[in-house]
Amino acid sequence: MKKIIPFIILIALIASCKSYNSSQIINNGNDNSLVENDTVSISSDESDYEIIIIEPGFNAWLAGTARPRGFHSQQYLESRNAILVQAWNQRNLQPQQYDPNLYELRIDYDTHTDYGYEVNYKLYNYFLYFQIKYNQRLSAFAPRI
Repeated sequence: MKKIIPFIILIALIASCKSYNSSQIINNGNDNSLVENDTVSISSDESDYEIIIIEPGFNAWLAGTARPRGFHSQQYLESRNAILVQAWNQRNLQPQQYDPNLYELRIDYDTHTDYGYEVNYKLYNYFLYFQIKYNQRLSAFAPRI
């Protein structure tokens, strides 16, 4: 009997192991489930610039909640992005005051460069999503959330 119990436990452990496909949804009981397409690559046909956003839930939020393309002009998006990027980068430089896990990387955004509408649209909407999700306010000029 003493030899059968470890054998049964070993079989139970082996049977409980299961491999998962990377394209499956990972859901731990919350609404922010990771999906394979939660990595958003922002690029534009108009330019050679690209932004990669790895944020669970952003792609779904962009498709379902964000204002549609064309709602804001490119000039509006560029002016807002300049303010929001500056606020982001200031917080990135102050890890003792702001959560360094939220502001991990500096954003290199040149106001004299034309990134195209698509890049500016998705960057602006990422800032909105970020502020809502993490209850942050990047700037006094940022939209109220």
